[in-house]
Amino acid sequence: MDMKAFSLEGKIAWITGASYGIGFAIAEAFHAAGATIVFNDINQELVDRGLKSYAEKGIPVHGYVCDVTDEDAVQALVKTIEAEVGVIDILVNNAGIIRRIPMTEMSAAEFRKVVDIDLNAPFICAKAVIPAMIKKGHGKIINICSMMSELGRETVSAYAAAKGGLKMLTRNICSEYGEFNIQCNGIGPGYIATPQTAPLRERQPDGSRHPFDQFIVAKTPAARWGTTDDLQGPAVFLASDASNFVNGHILYVDGGILAYIGKQP
Repeated sequence: MDMKAFSLEGKIAWITGASYGIGFAIAEAFHAAGATIVFNDINQELVDRGLKSYAEKGIPVHGYVCDVTDEDAVQALVKTIEAEVGVIDILVNNAGIIRRIPMTEMSAAEFRKVVDIDLNAPFICAKAVIPAMIKKGHGKIINICSMMSELGRETVSAYAAAKGGLKMLTRNICSEYGEFNIQCNGIGPGYIATPQTAPLRERQPDGSRHPFDQFIVAKTPAARWGTTDDLQGPAVFLASDASNFVNGHILYVDGGILAYIGKQP
């Protein structure tokens, strides 16, 4: 096998919401594989934060402010990227939010906001890059899905609805545009150790694990939380020529949670 199939040399990758966290880790991996990195975030403060973090890692990037739920703004950004950087080869729909509110206490407006960012925005961004990918003769779209693309859980009705929809949008982009050598796949992260989940992993005053930490470790055959590094290899694979016949697939990087019913009490 030619290992060059995993190279992203000469490719331009746009990763939404990649100022930090999962998007940042994917950008690091893409850069290491040879890609030119473009990212956006919702405001200048976050973009500046991202630019500083990338600079500290020695990674040259192009950062832009853009609200990915605004179709006109996204179309304008894609034109700017094409003019200033080049035609986008790889899109990673990473930007997203979660609101943990019991369904009967969640307003329709709050529900719509989650769906708008987690489902409508990937549609808007994919729609903006597909025409140029068709002209170029290839393209990779990676949607950051979730275990909630398959499972339900209390307080995340909007998130689960959006991520379930994103799974099916992934499959439908494959169905519509696979003939143009465009591959659209998803990554479904499990529970990932990030600064946002740090409070759920803090040791209790008596030295014991946080109850949620205990729950996740017990439910995960790998017996640990994932790290952002765990997502890098799968992302490079799905962005590279090594996955040219993989389409409409959701790759769950969850340490085995979805395969496991759990230990008998």
